[in-house]
Amino acid sequence: MAKQIWRDDSRFVKSAKGIRVREYALETHVRGAQLGTPGSEGHCTKKALRPDARRELAGYAMQAHGLSERQACRMIDISRTVMRYQKKRPDDQEIKRVLLDLAERKVGWGLGKMVKYLRNQKQPWNHKRIRRIYCALHLNLVLKTRKRLPKRTLQPLVLPETTNQSWSLDFMRDSLMNGRPFRTLNIIDDFNREALRIEVDVSLPAGRVIQALDMLITWRGCPQQIRMDNGPELISRQLACWAKDHQVKLVHIQPGKPAQNAYIERFNRTFREEVLDANLFQNLTEVRELTDRWLEEYNAVRPHDALRGLTPYQYASQYA
Repeated sequence: MAKQIWRDDSRFVKSAKGIRVREYALETHVRGAQLGTPGSEGHCTKKALRPDARRELAGYAMQAHGLSERQACRMIDISRTVMRYQKKRPDDQEIKRVLLDLAERKVGWGLGKMVKYLRNQKQPWNHKRIRRIYCALHLNLVLKTRKRLPKRTLQPLVLPETTNQSWSLDFMRDSLMNGRPFRTLNIIDDFNREALRIEVDVSLPAGRVIQALDMLITWRGCPQQIRMDNGPELISRQLACWAKDHQVKLVHIQPGKPAQNAYIERFNRTFREEVLDANLFQNLTEVRELTDRWLEEYNAVRPHDALRGLTPYQYASQYA
């Protein structure tokens, strides 16, 4: 005789016509009924603590509640070996000494170059360890932000009609016989190409530029404008304040366009060929003496093709 087998989760229900029908129990999964119960949206189990945090909890349980080490480790779920572990950080004195010595001898070296150098020296230190000690010693290079230049507009190079209407200045660089470098500050009048002054020294900051201009103004007068490039000495606030006090317009050429300051560039070529490249200098005194003698010859003796074969002094006396 056939028997009908029903599941445990079903029961008989009488319908309106008296026929028994089977009604299954609905199986519902409610997420979050128990801690850690997986659901359709993922697992809700909390992330395990790190060993350091577990060691602290186990130590607190032992101290505050009087538990033994075995009981505390079992409650916190941490191994007794991990509980007793002591960090053994290696001694970093040698690598500190090497990094400090490198930073003192190689001022421009950063972390990357130091790591490559130590690797070439067959040092066993890992690059991450070198980085950690490098940052702890505060050896990081200070990167200077580049000063943003304002937008320079093209200023036409016009021949002035009289003296002191427009001056031009520029820097040049050379070195002595012993290899020591020096700089020159060249200043000319655009009208008759007269070389007004050549300042010679190892360093010529903005203060020296202002000092040279003040010396020229005392015996020649103040110019209406000065044409120059965008060097750090020439875009300083100190020079801008000086120009505002003397009512002098500073005309800066566009970056990378030396042809816009053609008068002083042409003078620089002559000064380079006839003085700097033609002589060997023992010291700055020789440079200044030879430069002063050449300036007098340049302004009073040497004829200029751009001045119709006249010298700067002759041209200024006839056409000023």
